[in-house]
Amino acid sequence: MNSAGVPWTAAYIDSIGDPACDLRSNIAAESRAKIVYERLINCTDDPGVKDAMNFLMTREVAHQKSFEKALYAIEPNFPAGKLVGLPAFADKYYDMSQGEGDARGPWNEGEQWEFIDDREQQGAVDGGDGSASVSLGELDAAAVQAFAARTASDPDGNPVTGADLGAGPGAGTTTALIEDEGVS
Repeated sequence: MNSAGVPWTAAYIDSIGDPACDLRSNIAAESRAKIVYERLINCTDDPGVKDAMNFLMTREVAHQKSFEKALYAIEPNFPAGKLVGLPAFADKYYDMSQGEGDARGPWNEGEQWEFIDDREQQGAVDGGDGSASVSLGELDAAAVQAFAARTASDPDGNPVTGADLGAGPGAGTTTALIEDEGVS
């Protein structure tokens, strides 16, 4: 149970399913929390509040260190997951910026990177026409059609809802009231 007596549930687990990704997420959360404490410390002149906030901020740093040590103990810990990226796109940098001020650095230049800034080469890198499209086999197309039919809404429907039935004074006009009084 938590401190309020609420029983533990699996809803308390916040996991991506990859320990290295989870640890990176935790490291980022601790870093964000430290910044929040710094900002709160700057908002007060109370020495007691500042002491408490400094203690809590310092614990965030300790947690971040622990998560980083755990991450670095996992070999290899990057890239996340098991599947490799598509080789045709893994080392391409598409410079989509317009105008002056494009920044270059190790993230987009050097022997590793193919830098593409020609607008003609940037569209539809998969060889298509640039529009969203999906190709489905016959069986998959039938499944999509069945799902669409099953979940389609009725644009002419105006059912009485639970909110209508439970509406009290001051709720305004409800579907039930309209149907009872023949209001159209």
